[in-house]
Amino acid sequence: MKAREDMTFPFEEYQERIAHLRKCMVSRHLDAVIVSDPENLMYLTDYQTTGYSFFQALVVPLDEEPFMITRKMEESNVHARTWVELTRPYPDTGDAIQMLVDALREFGLADKRIGYERNSYFFPAYQQDRIRTTLTNGRLLDCFGIVESGRVRKSPAEIAIMKKSAIATEEGMKAGIEASAAGATENEIGAAISAAMFNAGGEFPAVMPYVTSGPRTMIGHATWEGRTVQEGEHVFLEVGGCYRRYHTAMMRTIVLGELTDSMYKAQECMKSALQLLHETIQPGMTVSDADNLIRGVISSNEVGASLITRSGYSIGIAFPPSWDEGYIISLKQGDAYVMREGMTFHVIPWMWGVDGDKTCGISDTIYITENGCESFFTLDKDFVVKKDARANGVHELKVNAHDKDNPPPEAEHRDVEEEQSLTVKGTEVC
Repeated sequence: MKAREDMTFPFEEYQERIAHLRKCMVSRHLDAVIVSDPENLMYLTDYQTTGYSFFQALVVPLDEEPFMITRKMEESNVHARTWVELTRPYPDTGDAIQMLVDALREFGLADKRIGYERNSYFFPAYQQDRIRTTLTNGRLLDCFGIVESGRVRKSPAEIAIMKKSAIATEEGMKAGIEASAAGATENEIGAAISAAMFNAGGEFPAVMPYVTSGPRTMIGHATWEGRTVQEGEHVFLEVGGCYRRYHTAMMRTIVLGELTDSMYKAQECMKSALQLLHETIQPGMTVSDADNLIRGVISSNEVGASLITRSGYSIGIAFPPSWDEGYIISLKQGDAYVMREGMTFHVIPWMWGVDGDKTCGISDTIYITENGCESFFTLDKDFVVKKDARANGVHELKVNAHDKDNPPPEAEHRDVEEEQSLTVKGTEVC
């Protein structure tokens, strides 16, 4: 390993990550592992490239020096970014898997117990078949999760990096809120979000922002397609900022016109779920506990909405096509995975089908602390209400949806005591 001072994290942190990996290898009786997942390569070595559709791998022997197999063009990334000194590149006219097998033979590993990431997006079945038929003397074993067991808990240095990604997330969201107006196109809103994220120091995210309006908010994972936002509609945004491949994400909702009683209740329901989570979550809880807590609040709503997905997922290092680490750990029912200090989650108590035809969301990215959790964000959670908002200027803006002088319909006669009770962690407004 080549010590250097120009990587994302101190060299010592990478040494600790390799040491943890080798400890796991010992427990699983592995002589070497082949790491091909882009996120895991980044985590272990600081290696990154957009060219990960070509086969690439870090081979970590139990005792000897690790080495990398890359496309020849990508070898420069190994030397420019990482502590890795040994590389075995292959040309575009070459055979990546044959190069891997030849290197395993060269370093005396061809007849050993070798772990590989069987479910890696970028180690397809035909390549796995090739290595099995070519490496005839070794024993290949699926070791999915062996690197992820270290990734799931973020170090203080990783939390600091995620705080920088949170700046990009917030700036992007604020720009998206500002750009959301009747007459604006979803494309224009998406452009404003993207520009703000990048101008704030953010880098290209694993997923570009989700921007939908009106009836299109009911389409899962839809984003801008040129639609013009209409007066009286709402805009649903989900933004994931990125810094050094670490992500944070948030959902927010903008209402262009009057805030209906249903949308107000949806807002307060989601806020109650997040507040209860912040007051309750702590190390030692299971992810099922957390999911049940959030799901219980959202499921008791009175506006016909539902939480149709998991209620959150681990988030951190990501490359396209997804910004989440949900394949490592998700907040979902029946999962006994225990939450521990340093874990980071995008918590999504979003509501699908308010009044049957609207989806809205408020979400948070948190990190688990010694005694509870903290948010990466400071941005207000209330729906942003814009009355008579036009693309060429906002005539009236209500950032706080719960405005005593302009209460939503059916809320005009609530007394002060009842209004105050809405923010308590119960489910009165749901």
